[in-house]
Amino acid sequence: MTQRNAVRRTSMVWIAIAALLLFPAGARGARFVSSIFSARDFLQDSQDAQDKEQQRRDREQEARDREQEKRDREQERIDRMQERYDEGREALDEERYEQAEAKFDQLAQSNGPQTDAALYWKAYAENKLGKREAALNTLADMKKRFPQSRWQKDGDVLGLEVKQSNGQPVKPADQSDEELKILAIQGLMNSDPERAMPLLEKVINGSGSPREKSRALFVLAQKGSALGREIIGRIAKGQSNPELQREAIKYLGLFGGAQSRQIMAEVYAASRDASVKRAILRAYMLGGDHERLFAAAKSEKDESLRREAIRQLGLVHGVSELEQLYQAETSTDLRREILQAFFLAGESGKLVQAAESEKDPELRRAAIRNLGLIHSDDSGKALQAIYSRETDGGLKEEVLNAYFLQGNAAALVAIARNEKDPELKKTAVSKLSLMHSKEATDYLMELLQK
Repeated sequence: MTQRNAVRRTSMVWIAIAALLLFPAGARGARFVSSIFSARDFLQDSQDAQDKEQQRRDREQEARDREQEKRDREQERIDRMQERYDEGREALDEERYEQAEAKFDQLAQSNGPQTDAALYWKAYAENKLGKREAALNTLADMKKRFPQSRWQKDGDVLGLEVKQSNGQPVKPADQSDEELKILAIQGLMNSDPERAMPLLEKVINGSGSPREKSRALFVLAQKGSALGREIIGRIAKGQSNPELQREAIKYLGLFGGAQSRQIMAEVYAASRDASVKRAILRAYMLGGDHERLFAAAKSEKDESLRREAIRQLGLVHGVSELEQLYQAETSTDLRREILQAFFLAGESGKLVQAAESEKDPELRRAAIRNLGLIHSDDSGKALQAIYSRETDGGLKEEVLNAYFLQGNAAALVAIARNEKDPELKKTAVSKLSLMHSKEATDYLMELLQK
């Protein structure tokens, strides 16, 4: 029993005793006492129900927090592996094959989502270092562990090259030959595209370096020919490995028209690979495709992809679509994402509207926070108006934080001078102490001289 319930029960008992003293023998007194205890029981039951409901909500929130922490830890693990993968690819591009081999070996042992790709690039680096047997063993390991991997085709091509080589480390001249080859093909594209196309496709499907394949794909996309689009379309549909597929999708977004967007829509509908779908959403952004981003933001089942679509809508200034999503959405997390997208779109008006009229305090805080990220006179004036009208201390503190994010020392100084609430005044001064501006320094000196 809580202390509040105990106090209530004791009060009821004393009221009942007083009633008996006032009406010692009458039926009226008995009825009065009975009604008091009935009221007590009703209040007790009501309070117990409220306590149970609060406990239930607390348990649900704790469960959600644990689940979110689990997702955050998993995302951090994936992010670390992606960072290591990118470092390995960078090492390959810079011909630091020993470092690349080490990075991809670590990834291969982590058993992450890109383990098959890591094994391929590890074998590639081993081959460049002249480790013929090691490269073949790594490729065999990839084939055994990932028999259905889309890297198998690349692995077969690389394996054939390894077997045909004499196991010697790569020579610098060989690398310059790659550069010259791409330059020659690029020149041929200008004079005789029909002869150049098969050569580019051969480079893309061969065992060349990541940089060589990427450049070949870029040359193919940049030309904008029907045959080039056809080749890129096949790669975007999954003919090659996932890495080149994502690269092809990016170029479809950059250089493609309606036909390219249709190819991406077909791939999006058919694919189960979230990374491929994410690449398509980003390509839609590059092509300014509001309609398909809006459709994904509304109907995508994967929440992470919905978030991605919402972010990309912000980047293409899809304010109308974002407003419709915000009105229809029931998830607080996704509504918070939409507010972030309004910031990406530079749409301070919608953020002001949410900050002033949103009933959910968490969303109001998010709107205020995003206003702080927009460095403009309008957002500064809006924050000032919100602060002057607001009565909630937590939200006023969020406005102070928004001013800090803006670097708006003048506004913080004004609040520090006039604020009657000592805690808010202290918060404003604390923010000013972290800012390197003349207004902040002058005010702090003024405080010290008092």
